[in-house]
Amino acid sequence: MSLMRLAYASEATFEAKPVEKGVEPHVARILMTSRKNNAKDQLVGGLYYGNDRFFQYLEGEEDAVRRTYDRILKDDRHRNIVTLIEEPLKSRTFSNWSMKYVPLSRDVRAFLDDQGLESFDPAAFTSEQCEKMIELVRNSSQEQTLATRDDPKSVGDAPQVLSSGMKTGLIVAGVVLVGALVIGGTML
Repeated sequence: MSLMRLAYASEATFEAKPVEKGVEPHVARILMTSRKNNAKDQLVGGLYYGNDRFFQYLEGEEDAVRRTYDRILKDDRHRNIVTLIEEPLKSRTFSNWSMKYVPLSRDVRAFLDDQGLESFDPAAFTSEQCEKMIELVRNSSQEQTLATRDDPKSVGDAPQVLSSGMKTGLIVAGVVLVGALVIGGTML
């Protein structure tokens, strides 16, 4: 069994829709399919979507990686696909991720700032930047602010509509209201 790793960049052909549950709906469908297929083929890796562009990293048995990449090359949701890395691998570097999704813009914004890049354009990454992006995907946590749809200039944190204090206040107000309705109902 020979292992390989592959990273590519592409542009989305779809027009991004409003985010549902922290993930753009087209990307959510790609993730669901990828996770099912990759688990079956014992592939691991990660995906980042921002600025209408994808960066994806795959590793696993060479035949399975190549079959998956061939499907991606034919997928009409991608255009201008650029292979960034394609090489043998001695051992797996990702574990337990059939397809890790990185919806975190804070890490990517820090990466772009560190690299002196104004926008997320993985097709233009150097070899070193690809390796750093793979490391970012590998090490990202799921506890930061989600990126919804990044504009070309900013991959910053998504705005918060309600502060935690406002959320707590609304919850308390709701409990008081329900209590008042219950007490009022018993008085009738």
